[in-house]
Parts: sequence; structure tokens; C-alpha cells
Amino acid sequence: MDDDSRTARWELRAGVPLGVASLLFLVSYAVRVLGEGLPQPVRDLCLAVAYATWSLFVVDYAVRWRLSGQGLRFVHRHLLDSVVVLLPLLRPVRVVRVYDAWQRRMPGQPQMSLQGRVMLYAGLSSTLLGFASALSVYHYEHRDPHATIRTFGDSLWWAASTLSTVGYGDVAPVTPLGRLIAVVLMGCGLALLGAVTGSFSSWLMQRFALRDDAAGDAGGPPGS
Repeated sequence: MDDDSRTARWELRAGVPLGVASLLFLVSYAVRVLGEGLPQPVRDLCLAVAYATWSLFVVDYAVRWRLSGQGLRFVHRHLLDSVVVLLPLLRPVRVVRVYDAWQRRMPGQPQMSLQGRVMLYAGLSSTLLGFASALSVYHYEHRDPHATIRTFGDSLWWAASTLSTVGYGDVAPVTPLGRLIAVVLMGCGLALLGAVTGSFSSWLMQRFALRDDAAGDAGGPPGS
């Protein structure tokens, strides 16, 4: 069996478990950040769950690296996966791959169009990334004496305005880690916005082309 088929089989098996691990990571991190008044054993359990899910990502990355047979080329050829292992902020985005894993397990099921999948993935990614960013920024910012982000609501508002590229500027991170998260979120926001805009434009062009073809077959003038 060649490397590609072994990698495909591993990804088929690991897709859903890693999606569940992504959700567990997000929930445990949210409880730990927002539940400051919870008993310490509960907070320790959340931290243990976060580390356990991270270890699953590391194992998955190591296995796919080994099966690929690409050596160091694997790192830059799978740059997003490499970054996800290093940055906890991006791990919840792995949830969007559950649909692909489910489709591979159920090959006879009807699939969404490419544009629909891109918009679905972008929407889910934006929601998960925005929520995770809001948690991270709130965690690092709210205790700083110069912070403008004091509550989780402030953090959610900041994440929404940043991810949408609006950037009102009424609240902004002041700590180094908070600003680093802001830079990552800005870049992701631009990429996701471009993906949605491009997919929507492509969908409109296809619809117009189908309408023109139908009008041409009926003998009418194009675009009528």
C-alpha cells in the first residue's frame, strides 16, 4: 500500500475524533477562562482536557508526517496543520473538517456544491475563530490595568468588529499577547471574507450563465 492511500485511510479514521477533540478543547478552555469562580479541581480538569486534546493533534500530525514520506517538506506543504498544532487559537477550526470526514464515510450521500461548502466552512470557521479569539483576548486582557477589554462581552464585540474588518477601535487589546491574537484574527478575517466573496460571486456567475443558456435554448435573447 502506497503512502497516499495509507494517509487517506488515517485521515478517514481520525477526522471525526479530531473534530470532537476540537469541540472539547473549546469547551474546556471556555470553562476555564470564564469560570474563574469554579472550584480548583474543575479548572484543573479543564486544563487536563485541553492538554489531552492538544496531544491528539500532535499525534495526528506526527502520524500524517510519517505516512507522507515527505520529510521536512510536509511542514510547508501542510502549513495550516502545522500552525494549528502550535496555536491553540486555531484548533477549534478543525471542526469544519467533520463534514468532509462524514462524506468519506458515506460516499453515496449527496454532496453540497463547492460554493456552498466554501461558504459553510467560512461561516463555521468565522464563528469558531471569533469565539476562541474572544476567549483568548479576554483571558490576557481583562486584568491589565490599562485594558479597555474588561468583560467577555467587550471581547466578543472586539472579535466581531475585527473579524469583519470593520474595526471600530472603541476597544482594543493592549497586552503583547492580545495584540498578537489581534494580528492573527485580522489576517484570518481578510482570508475568510475573500473566500466568501469569491464563492458568492462564482455562484452568481453560474446562476446567470444557466439562465442565459436556458433563454438561448428557448429562442429568446440572452439575459432576457
